[in-house]
Amino acid sequence: MILILPAFAQDEMARAKRINAEAIGIDSHMDTIQRVFYGHVDLSKRSSDGHSDFPRLREGGMHAPFFALWVPTYYGGAEAVRKTLDLRDTMQMVLDQFKDQIELATTAADIERIVKSGKISIFLTIEGGHQIDDDLAVLRMYYRMGIRSMTLSHFQNNNWADSSTDKPVHNGLTDFGKNVVREMNRLGMLVDVSHVSDKTFYDAIAVSSKPVILSHSSCRAISDVPRNVTDDMIRALGKNGGVMGINFGEGFISPKDAEALRKTIASNNAAPVLTGKALDDYAAKDYQKELGGHYKAQATIEDVVAHIDHVVKIAGIDHVGIGSDFDGITGPPQGLEDVSKMPALTAALLKHGYSEGDIKKILGGNYLRVIRAVTGK
Repeated sequence: MILILPAFAQDEMARAKRINAEAIGIDSHMDTIQRVFYGHVDLSKRSSDGHSDFPRLREGGMHAPFFALWVPTYYGGAEAVRKTLDLRDTMQMVLDQFKDQIELATTAADIERIVKSGKISIFLTIEGGHQIDDDLAVLRMYYRMGIRSMTLSHFQNNNWADSSTDKPVHNGLTDFGKNVVREMNRLGMLVDVSHVSDKTFYDAIAVSSKPVILSHSSCRAISDVPRNVTDDMIRALGKNGGVMGINFGEGFISPKDAEALRKTIASNNAAPVLTGKALDDYAAKDYQKELGGHYKAQATIEDVVAHIDHVVKIAGIDHVGIGSDFDGITGPPQGLEDVSKMPALTAALLKHGYSEGDIKKILGGNYLRVIRAVTGK
């Protein structure tokens, strides 16, 4: 049976697709490069697996994704640096292989130029401060490799920043952690406060001389999980001039899925004491265990809109964006199963009364402003 949409619904979707095509679509957190590293996926081809590839990015109008170089926190010290370099090498091979389709961006001007040329703009981020091995020289080398954003912590505390999903030991940022933020400001790297404890968040806001981002977090008032943020934190982000990218992951947006997420967080405490190939083999199996399956989320597009509405109400339209966590979640919301479905979110925002200009801010304009403020171009 062929489902025929009412004419007004077809018109609204056509309008949504036009808006997405015109916008500089920035998703501030995708774990897509992990699929290349572990699964040798060809991103130039549309896949039935995962949430993102070049054809689906274009179809969804998300022309400028942040690709995260994520290293699990059980990689410590020099091992975390080694793994980061492995992922950066994988990313470079993709950039070299598909020069006609993608290009690395390090500034807002780069993003605008690359998108205007018809290519996909890739903006690189590190997902966890443990990846610098407590060494500002390593941070500077990452900057020289074209990396322009870093999440201060990940699933567990590191030696200088407390995580939202670990027992606090530093009372936020240590003195060295504050110096990390200052050095990121000096270099022109985005300070990402997703994953961090509430105290770490406020410390980073207080220290940073530039806007910060919550690359993939949602609202704790709607779904009470530790990775989400409070209304007071959202207000502080707004005063800082930053942007919050709404995470599409199951429990992040729907309280119906939150208990499953809380159980997952509680069960992920064991860390192997391994190095080299043994550690890499463990990580490969762990990746398949964590992200190889599929979770049927109860969350829907309307839940995503509810989080966007909440941030707009608390901080204003200039401080909300998209941080889907695609390819890093197992249960995207119904109707947003992958990045190609993004026009459906735009259609839902139109239905909720958002103007085209405001939707373009949400889809990327707000992030473009922050990137320009941080990188200087």
